[in-house]
Amino acid sequence: MDTPICDFVRDYRKNTGIRLHMPGHKGRGPLGVETRDITEIQGADELYRARGVIRRSEENAAALFGTRKTVYSAEGSSLCVRAMIYLALANARETDRKHLILAGRNAHESFISAAALMDAEIRWVFPKKDQSLLSCEISAVQLERTLAEMDEKPAAVYVTSPDYLGNMLDIAALARVCRRHRTPLMVDNAHGAYLKFLPEDRHPITLGADMCCDSAHKTLPVLTGGAYLHIAKNAPAIFADQAERAMALFASTSPSYLILQSLDACNAYLADGYAEKLAALAARVSGMKARLKDRGYALAGEEAIKITVAPKRYGYTGHGLHGLLRAENMECEFSDPDFLVMMLTPELTADEMDRLESALLRIAPLPPIASAPPPLPRPERALSVRQAMLCPAREVPVEAALGRILADAHAGCPPCVPILACGERIDGRALACFRYYGIQRCRVTAE
Repeated sequence: MDTPICDFVRDYRKNTGIRLHMPGHKGRGPLGVETRDITEIQGADELYRARGVIRRSEENAAALFGTRKTVYSAEGSSLCVRAMIYLALANARETDRKHLILAGRNAHESFISAAALMDAEIRWVFPKKDQSLLSCEISAVQLERTLAEMDEKPAAVYVTSPDYLGNMLDIAALARVCRRHRTPLMVDNAHGAYLKFLPEDRHPITLGADMCCDSAHKTLPVLTGGAYLHIAKNAPAIFADQAERAMALFASTSPSYLILQSLDACNAYLADGYAEKLAALAARVSGMKARLKDRGYALAGEEAIKITVAPKRYGYTGHGLHGLLRAENMECEFSDPDFLVMMLTPELTADEMDRLESALLRIAPLPPIASAPPPLPRPERALSVRQAMLCPAREVPVEAALGRILADAHAGCPPCVPILACGERIDGRALACFRYYGIQRCRVTAE
C-alpha cells in the first residue's frame, strides 16, 4: 500500500528551496521533527477539500476499513463526533424528522457540547440497572421498546462502544433495530479502531452502523489527535456527500501534517501483518486475564486488548492499585475508586507484558473493600443543553449547588462522562456522586 502524504513530504524535505510559508520554524527547530511539519502548500492537498494526496490516503483507509468514505481528523474523535451530529441533523431535515438524538447516557462531553452548538435535543437512554457512570448497557429489546414508544422518531441513535472500561454493546443487534425504524445508528468507537483487524471483525461499520468515529491514536501507532470519521456503504447518501463539509465546519484550517503523515503511514502498517500481530496480542491478553482471575482479581469489560481491573474485591481501590504499579514505573490509562484501566497494543514488547503480569501477580490480596459508588442520578431536565450552556452562569462549590441547574457541558467523572449534563437540575444523588468522584466545584446558571 502506498503512503502518498508521507511520500510528498519526504520529497519536499529533499528540496533545498526557501520555505516562504507557514509554519514559522521553516523546517528547523529543537524537536527535530520540524523538517516534516508543513502546511497546505501546492501539491500537499487540503484536508476537508481533499483532491490529491490526502484523498488517495483516505481512500486507502476506506479500503482497509471497508467503508464508503473515510475522512481524516487531526483533532481527534471529538471533531468527528461534531461532524456526525451535524450530518444526522442534515439528514433529519431532508427526512422531516425532529432535531432529536436518542443517546446512551455514557456519551462523551464532545457529544453534549455538539448538541448544544447545533441546538439538538437529547433524549437519554439510561442503563436498566445501576452501573459505573462509564458504562451504559443498552440491549436491542430496550432500544426497540424505546423507539416504538416515541411519538417522533429521532434523527439518529448514538451509542458508545467500546466504553472506557472495555464493555461492548451488541452493535449488530442495535443496527437491526435501527434499520427497522429507518433511523441511522452512530457509534462512538473512539477506543475500537483495532476491532476491524481482529480474527473476528467487530468494527461498528462491519456490524451495521451508519457512521462511527475511531480515535486511531488510542489503539493504533498514530500520533495523538489522529482519528477517522467512517461512513458505511449503505448509509444515507448525504453522510458521504457532506462529510468533508461537516468536518470543515468545526475543524481548524491549519491541520497538523505530522498527524496526517502518521495516519497515512498507519495504512501501510495495517496492511502489512498487523492482523497477525493483533491476534497474537489478543491471545496473550486472554491468557493473562485468566491468570489474573485465578489469582483472585475481578475483571471488567470484554475488549480483547484492554485489561480493566475492579480491584475492591482484591482489597484495593483503583487509585491504590495504580500507585503500586507506578512504583514499578508503569503508568496506566485511568484509575478511579472502582477501576484500573490498562490499554495494550502490539507495540508493547513481550518483556513489558511479562513485567506487567509479574507486577500484578506479586501484589498480595487484602480484605475486600465493601464500599460501592452511589446510585446514578435520574435528573430532571430544566433547560435544553443549548439554553443552559449559553446562558449567564457562575462557578460555585458543589455543596452550594443543590437545586441549581448545571451550565457546563457536563459535570462528570473522568474521562468526560456525565454525572449530569447541562440543563439538568442538581439533586441529592448528583451531589453524592460529585463527592464520590472528588468534584468540588461546578458551573450553574445564574438564576
